[in-house]
Amino acid sequence: MENHFYIREIVHYFLHFVFPLLVAKIFFKNNWKKAYLLMLATMLVDLDHLFADPIFDPNRSSVGFHLLHSYPMVVLYFLGFVLLKGNYKIIALGLVFHMITDFQDFYLWRVIFR
Repeated sequence: MENHFYIREIVHYFLHFVFPLLVAKIFFKNNWKKAYLLMLATMLVDLDHLFADPIFDPNRSSVGFHLLHSYPMVVLYFLGFVLLKGNYKIIALGLVFHMITDFQDFYLWRVIFR
């Protein structure tokens, strides 16, 4: 079970740090550094975890629990990706990827290893 934890953590941080780099390099070739930094900046959305007790609970999904991870906010992030342009679209994309990462981190691993 402990090995599963490490695999889960590796996948989680890969999706938060490496995957946005790949997306930036592939889809924003001319401006990939800025796109990557903007997507990394969207991790500030995790500040809403500070209002939870406990701040981190491995048996709780972030998506649907924390304010900035709520389902209405996820819809807004997706609509932002579809409707906005420029840097705003990149930020919205980063937020969508963040929500997908957090969602899979809880539900996918729960199905596979529990």
